[in-house]
Amino acid sequence: MRKKFNITEGELVELLKNGDEKGLEVLYKNYSKALYNVIFQIVHADEPAEEALQESFLKIWKNAESYDKSKGTIFTWMLHICRNIAMSKTRGKEVKSEVKNPAIESSVNIDKDLPIQFFPDQIGTAEVLDKLKPDLRDVLEKVFLKGFTQIQAAEALKIPLGTIKTRSRNAILDLRKYFSILVALLTTLNF
Repeated sequence: MRKKFNITEGELVELLKNGDEKGLEVLYKNYSKALYNVIFQIVHADEPAEEALQESFLKIWKNAESYDKSKGTIFTWMLHICRNIAMSKTRGKEVKSEVKNPAIESSVNIDKDLPIQFFPDQIGTAEVLDKLKPDLRDVLEKVFLKGFTQIQAAEALKIPLGTIKTRSRNAILDLRKYFSILVALLTTLNF
């Protein structure tokens, strides 16, 4: 049974940023199993998963200074690094695998003429978007509901691409606040 170290996330981050090896040890003992499982779900094999985990911890150790707690927890930051490394491990294999394994379309009859429809109003999307300022809502509707690229949305709304990106981010942050409040309310009501 592995010993868990009971230190706060802030203390752990300080250890890592100061280059203290105890920080790396705490990090590995507390998070390696969860991160390995995430990596394994992407690469589907032990050896590449172990390599990706090792590379991830090395990158985490070397880049601890770049962690910004205002953007998320240390775990989500590490998860992002692990996911990216795991994805890079699969890229080389995908090309080789496609030669050996034909695409699913060649072995399964898929009717490509069937319409694919998305009805955001049926899941309450419109009501949630109404909580946003109109300029933010317009951008989200174009980019996320109507499938516009950010460049297409900028052209349709006649605003600069940078403004589209800023409004998208601000809209997502506003929605995050809205859902945090909603979750807190539901929690207090014991839902």
